[in-house]
Amino acid sequence: MQNRRPRRRRALAAVATVTAAIGVLWLALRDTSAVGHFTSAAAKDRFVTAYDRAMADLPPPEQALDVRTSFGVVRVYRFAGAGPTKAPLVLLPGRASASPVWADNLPALLKIRSVYTIDLLGEPGLSIQDRPITSDADHAQWLHEVLLQLPEPRVHLVGLSIGGWTTANLLLNQPSKVTSATLLDPVYVFGDLSLEAILRSIPASVRWFPKAWRDDFASWTAGGAPVKDVPVAQMIEAGMQTYALHLPAPSRIPEDRIAGIRQPVLVIMAGRSPMHDSAAAADLASRSLQHGTVRIYPEASHAINGEYPGEIAADVDAFLAGAE
Repeated sequence: MQNRRPRRRRALAAVATVTAAIGVLWLALRDTSAVGHFTSAAAKDRFVTAYDRAMADLPPPEQALDVRTSFGVVRVYRFAGAGPTKAPLVLLPGRASASPVWADNLPALLKIRSVYTIDLLGEPGLSIQDRPITSDADHAQWLHEVLLQLPEPRVHLVGLSIGGWTTANLLLNQPSKVTSATLLDPVYVFGDLSLEAILRSIPASVRWFPKAWRDDFASWTAGGAPVKDVPVAQMIEAGMQTYALHLPAPSRIPEDRIAGIRQPVLVIMAGRSPMHDSAAAADLASRSLQHGTVRIYPEASHAINGEYPGEIAADVDAFLAGAE
């Protein structure tokens, strides 16, 4: 593998994936509303300003779509890429990160396929939740409804961190339109969060605590990469301080259910991810997936997508060649 990307580039994705652990405690601190929402008009304005700045690091999207589902309106971007007749990639970000987390990945992925990115429903982003999401089945239902409204008959999912769980959960509940899935250091799929990740997330999970505490935790998940003055980091910080999340904690997927996934699945684990035991997770994925391809990037942190965008694109390209 090539050397790791410069630390600032790693940070672009690092802060986005951090919230897999933060979300466990953040959920417990939410207010009494039934759906996720910005805490005020001024709060939303602050977030949107940061979001727009972070989006400027992405290639210009061909379309921005607002897709109506049973649980709310989901923001989707389409980016035109190579192979227009091939099934596109649909990218699902980590918790609280939204579409801008894919800034490092899109240039390489667009050489392979056209790409859709999705702002997860019920998270900080431009998707708008208007009905409670109370179960894993609900999570799968809204995403399934989005995919049904895309014009292509089949898609390939790519999920990062909690987006990896969202992808696996869809395969277990509503897989009909999905040809294959790629999971990038997924959480709650092949292993539990590490105790250290849970403990370190405690001071970072309270929105009124100092920003520096969240920055320290974000840097820790990314192997010590700096996270200040990075647009996507500022967007995530704004979202965590201004958005009240109302989602059930994700359920760890049992091994016997993983064995029931029939689609080809590429799993790329980060060897130095502090979120879980990556070697054990890779072993479980290898023995339980019916059609699994498992890779470990030994030097990668949980910010794997920002550290290795070229390598990920190459592995995805090779994987798709055998998945269609």
